[in-house]
Amino acid sequence: MSSKIGFIGVGIMGKPMAKNLIKAGHVLTVYDVLEEPVKELEKLCAAVAQSSKEVTEKSDLIITMLPDSPDIERAAFGSKGIFEGVKPGSTYIDVSTISPLTSFA
Repeated sequence: MSSKIGFIGVGIMGKPMAKNLIKAGHVLTVYDVLEEPVKELEKLCAAVAQSSKEVTEKSDLIITMLPDSPDIERAAFGSKGIFEGVKPGSTYIDVSTISPLTSFA
């Protein structure tokens, strides 16, 4: 059984995780500010979103893997961010390499 998963941040650490989710049969929507890893995942059948908000609108489970606290703050709370598009009942998992204080904000 597949899940609709959104993955925000598909760089050095996020891209291999996203690839494993695709291999496991999950429906994956991805977003990153870097174009190259997104295009690579698109070739593996990931859907491409134009914003974090769009990822959340298309997903039941949202995963972020971002490099720094300001990045996750923009992705979650910024314009077209996660919390503008998240649906009731969705699950959000942040596995970013950020300050623990940011993850509890």
